Amino acid sequence: MERHRQGSRRQQEVADGLDGHEEEDVALSVFVCPITMQVMRDPVVIETGHAFEREAIARWFSECRDLGRGPCCPITMREVHRADLRPVLALRAAIEEWTDRQQRDELRRVCQWLTKDATEKEAVRALGCVARGWSGGRVGWRTVRDEGMMPMVGGMLKSGSTMVRLKALETIQEFASETDQDREAVSEGDTIRTIIKFIDCEDCQERELAVSALCDLSKSELVCGKISELNGAVLILGKVSGSKADNPTIAEKAERTLGNLDRCETNAVQMAENGRLEPLLNLLIEGSPEKQLLMASSLEKIVLSNDLKILVARRVGSLFGGIVEKGNLEAKEVVFKVLEHISANAESAKVLIEENVLLPLFRVLSINRTSLLPPRLQEAAAAVLANLVASGVDFGTVPLDGDRTLVSEDIVHSLLLLISNTSPPIQCKLLEFFDTLSSSTGTVLSIVSAIKSSGAITNLVQFVESDHQESRTTSIKLIYKISFHLGHEIAQVFRASPTLLGCLVKVAFLNVGNADEQDAALQILANLPKRDKHLTRELMEQGAFKIVASKVLSIYRRDAGSDIYDNALLEGLAKVLARITYVLRDEPRCVSLAREYNLAALFTSLLRLHGLEEVQVVSAKALMNLSLESKYLTSTPKFDDSEQRSKLALFGRKAPNIQFCRVHSGVCSIRDNFCILEGKAVERLIHCLNHSNKKVVEAALAALCTLLEDGVETAEGVSVLHRSNGVAPIFDILKENPTGSLQHRVTWAVERILRAEDIAQAASTDHSLGSALVHAFQHGDSRTLRIAEAALKHIRKLPTFSIIIDKSPSIRGSSMGSMERFIKFDR
Repeated sequence: MERHRQGSRRQQEVADGLDGHEEEDVALSVFVCPITMQVMRDPVVIETGHAFEREAIARWFSECRDLGRGPCCPITMREVHRADLRPVLALRAAIEEWTDRQQRDELRRVCQWLTKDATEKEAVRALGCVARGWSGGRVGWRTVRDEGMMPMVGGMLKSGSTMVRLKALETIQEFASETDQDREAVSEGDTIRTIIKFIDCEDCQERELAVSALCDLSKSELVCGKISELNGAVLILGKVSGSKADNPTIAEKAERTLGNLDRCETNAVQMAENGRLEPLLNLLIEGSPEKQLLMASSLEKIVLSNDLKILVARRVGSLFGGIVEKGNLEAKEVVFKVLEHISANAESAKVLIEENVLLPLFRVLSINRTSLLPPRLQEAAAAVLANLVASGVDFGTVPLDGDRTLVSEDIVHSLLLLISNTSPPIQCKLLEFFDTLSSSTGTVLSIVSAIKSSGAITNLVQFVESDHQESRTTSIKLIYKISFHLGHEIAQVFRASPTLLGCLVKVAFLNVGNADEQDAALQILANLPKRDKHLTRELMEQGAFKIVASKVLSIYRRDAGSDIYDNALLEGLAKVLARITYVLRDEPRCVSLAREYNLAALFTSLLRLHGLEEVQVVSAKALMNLSLESKYLTSTPKFDDSEQRSKLALFGRKAPNIQFCRVHSGVCSIRDNFCILEGKAVERLIHCLNHSNKKVVEAALAALCTLLEDGVETAEGVSVLHRSNGVAPIFDILKENPTGSLQHRVTWAVERILRAEDIAQAASTDHSLGSALVHAFQHGDSRTLRIAEAALKHIRKLPTFSIIIDKSPSIRGSSMGSMERFIKFDR
């Protein structure tokens, strides 16, 4: 039969020895099944006395029945009356003994080919023999183990033949399917390193087999340790596990390998260093205090990505909060370092806040408990607190303890008190804490209120002269932010201590280095009360104004507006320089300084800086202040009568041709008495009336109103505005129906202008102007109402029952009052 012939061929293949010799032993021919021509495993005997493989003779009998005849002996072909199969136990035992001996001998022979000197064919055959022997049962297992073949198979991974390496990986996978002892034996030497190398290579087949083999090997804790110790092994596995789109099978096995590594406690630190923090965090949460300290110390040394910082904060934030408050000093020191690291990221800091870390931090920093902490831990706690408040959370709504928040008055008082009683590094961190909270609109008012009620502003300002640069810089930034709310309190401290003011001037103008510190110091000076004569005199004594004027000129000459830093700097400088113009009448030295630097011309030039709106506002207000003084500084010419002219004529000399200022009725110049009719100041102020920013408009209008003031020739002022095309823009401002101070100011200006009969007559036909005056009459305050009423009478929109309106604007003074008085009142 055909099956007989196939069995003969298979028997022949088995009979071909690996060393080329004949293996068939005639004396043992009884071990071979006549049907399959292979050594029997379960021999049975039939009625004729011949032995066969149980499965083979059963199949033979079945085929006989299928052919319609009774069972017969395959050798004698004689019909068998009884088809029962009787096992031959003695023969079976003999066969097993012979097979085991043959397998041992065969495995021992192939050891010579498990070396780098073997040919590819020899090595592949040897590896195949080892794989078959291993899968053959306990004798093969014992022989492979006893002969030390596992490390030899691992060594074949370094073969130059791809086929040999693939066969070796398959064999290793067979070894790894059994016990941990086998996995550990095969991982001796460089086997694990070589397998990792295959995982990182481009050959897909080698990579797949290497990942499979390593997945099985990693079931042993000892092998897991070896894998973790290899530099980059976890990273390579992580890369493969993330490539699910390319090869899902490999990715899944790589992830299973990493999962096996995760379960090994000794690998927790190495896994964490490679981005897998879960094992370490689990030990940190569930371990003993000693284990927690060890894991936290390891975590402190690991550089974490932002995502991992969030994970750590969420898993152990609450645990760390408990250690901060109740742990021993060694544990606290480690935890503070970890918290400082992960709180540097805004998102992980928010998670720490959610995990209630704030309250333990505050408690250890409270003034009555800081003595329990060494200074280095106080500094670490303050650093963590500073990082947390920098996360952008609204701390006015985050509960700290019951109804209290971090910006509650008693909490702030406690931390302010600590600033005054601790070392510079801790002071610096606490100042950063307050600086950050003062940057938020949601918390700045609470901080300001607490500082004001505690009287801590003096201590905070004194940091201006601190030798600790970081504390000084942070305090100056903080003072700048609260100066918008505590300007008078800050000014009071500087008035009491000129030395502090001198230190601030030095930082703002003389120190070279920290640009942020210089800018903040300058802005503090800019925010000081402008009409504080004492501070202005002190700044003059310090030489601040000369430095500021030089800097403003320097920035303006190098094309201000083209540099963002210059723009911000110029705004602060302009505010400081404008202080001079608020005390001109009380401080002659300020008049001299304004003349020396020709401030009126300088501020006129600054009006041209489009885009720097705050500079334009400051410049226009400064021009208003300067122009208000013009009438007091105007000089009367000496040669103003005919007698003097005749005397000069007798000597053949001609009297000088002196031009009189039409508004101030004297000799004026923009330098000497700050007359804005000179230097194109009026034209630039009128141009600003069309600005989109109402603050610029109101400041420019206020400066122009000084030409219509009591004490000057108002009619000439109106004439100047009319010739300069300034009347129409002023009317247009009123037609927009402004509110507040701008409404009053423009109504006042319009009433003064309408005193000119020709202008009033022309305006009487302007219905929109009349409507705007009616609106001001109906909706303005009491002062604006009276002025609007007078203006309406000028254009005959209201009847005149009594002569209360001065119709001669050339006469100085008016019953409607002076805009200068309004300006002072408005201030």
